[in-house]
Amino acid sequence: MVGTLLNAGCILAGGIAGLVMKKPLSAANQLFFKLVLGLGVIVAGLRLAWMSIASESETFVEVFQRLGLVILALMLGRFTGAMLRIQKASNRVGRFAREKMSGVRPDNANRFSDGFSVAAALFCAAPLAVFGSVADGFAGYFWPLVIKGVMDGMAVMGFVGMFGAGVILSAVPVFVFQGTITLFCSRILLPWFEQSGWTDAASAMNATAGLLIFTVSLIVFEVKKIEVSDYLPSLVFAPVLWCWLL
Repeated sequence: MVGTLLNAGCILAGGIAGLVMKKPLSAANQLFFKLVLGLGVIVAGLRLAWMSIASESETFVEVFQRLGLVILALMLGRFTGAMLRIQKASNRVGRFAREKMSGVRPDNANRFSDGFSVAAALFCAAPLAVFGSVADGFAGYFWPLVIKGVMDGMAVMGFVGMFGAGVILSAVPVFVFQGTITLFCSRILLPWFEQSGWTDAASAMNATAGLLIFTVSLIVFEVKKIEVSDYLPSLVFAPVLWCWLL
């Protein structure tokens, strides 16, 4: 829950900063934060993936075996996610937010509630919300959510000028959504894996989440547009493949 608490705290801090600051961040500062956050995503994702794979492997052969199964899980997950149209659902959230932002006016009576709904939808639908919460729940690895928190906080700073203080309340649904995933992983799934003899399952999910967190950096740096949400089913395939084939 540490990551979720910090994420919610960053949203609150960003909202307060947005209300206090009279000018938005300069383009140079925005570019700097983008670079730092992108590098942070790379390090956090690859570190989680490596720790999860290496902790369960005794030889380089086993490392490559587990890495290969993670890649296979990603392929199967991508295919399943595309069939379920998970990314399309995520895109609808983005379109909803853009429509609300394009139609915002200072005299709009729904400005407060619109700001809350836009921020909550965007922050909860972000891929890092799920992948980071999984890592926090299984391994107590909260850094992806810290990075997401900084991103959310910077976004709130901009949203406050458009929608007012309503966006700050988005910290509540973010806390509930991510906290639920984290607690489900740590209090329900992890004990169940251990009782079922699937001792590698949590590491498999963490390794997969780590690689998916890494791919977010490609979006941050605008290298490639990846439909990350379609890979969510990979988190189900990875533990099955690890526990059945190794």
